[in-house]
Amino acid sequence: MIVRLIKGIETLSLVIGWIGAWVMAPLILSMVYEVFARHVFNAPTFWAYEVGYMLAGTCYLFGMAYCMRQKGHVRVDFLYDQIGPKGRAIIDILGYCLLLLPGAIWITWGLYQFAVEAYVSGEVSGESAWNPVVWPFRTIWVIAFVALVLQSIAELVKSIRVLFGWAEEEFVEHHGADA
Repeated sequence: MIVRLIKGIETLSLVIGWIGAWVMAPLILSMVYEVFARHVFNAPTFWAYEVGYMLAGTCYLFGMAYCMRQKGHVRVDFLYDQIGPKGRAIIDILGYCLLLLPGAIWITWGLYQFAVEAYVSGEVSGESAWNPVVWPFRTIWVIAFVALVLQSIAELVKSIRVLFGWAEEEFVEHHGADA
């Protein structure tokens, strides 16, 4: 059951990461349109700046959990690679429990409140003449951080399984083959 839960979380991270990647297509199209309209027709758009930061933000935010799933976040590999899988698991467990999860949960809760306040008040961006409501973009922040928290929990559970020797081979991969 734990393995199925981990695989479910990893599938969610994969889907959200792919959504973030595909958001680049409308971002590119909108920016190309803006440059063309501005320089060829001398008619800049009212919406391009806001569409740009919202889509770029979505891309980067939705990439957080996916990047963790793919083991792409920065770490001090030259030290980490010198210790065995159980030592790596201990470092990961400490990092998730003491640093990442408390901070990510706290930020997620704050972002949730921020999104609800924007929805209730009907807050608009105030950045351009378009002036869209901001709660949809703030909801994306919450979704992205929830996905990051869930992927962090999955990584924590995988590390615990490696530490105690309960891990299946695919979970031991990033901790090393000599578990």
